[in-house]
Amino acid sequence: MSRRSHLIVALLGTVALSSCGFGAVDVEPHEVQPGSADTCSDLLAELPDTLDNAVRRDVDPPVATIAAWGNPPIVLRCGVAMPAAYRPDAQLHDIDGVGWFVEPGDGGQFFTAADRAVLVEVAIPDDYAPEADVLMDLAPAILATVPAR
Repeated sequence: MSRRSHLIVALLGTVALSSCGFGAVDVEPHEVQPGSADTCSDLLAELPDTLDNAVRRDVDPPVATIAAWGNPPIVLRCGVAMPAAYRPDAQLHDIDGVGWFVEPGDGGQFFTAADRAVLVEVAIPDDYAPEADVLMDLAPAILATVPAR
């Protein structure tokens, strides 16, 4: 199973464990790319409290580069590496001024803001289709805090 499959399965598994309440979302910390910490801190401070009617949740363990919303959880990771599937000629989907590289996952889609100096990945479960609504809610914070490449 690929890393992409594992993440969506882990996110959906969290729902089963927390379906009685909206407790913290279990996340696996990632290796933050060098030079990303300050930008990620600025981004997380600017993120909205809701995405497409999904309310922001705590993450466990508390990680300064990860945010989550809703149930099943939408999970944003800041300071990630470029996805392995990305190629220089890859098509990016512009949503409100942010260029997103899209990859399918089991039970959802992964979107990486590949036109930014610091990469931001958002795992969006299928429950939130059309995913563009979530990405439109994130665009103002990304544009305000994460410089373009």
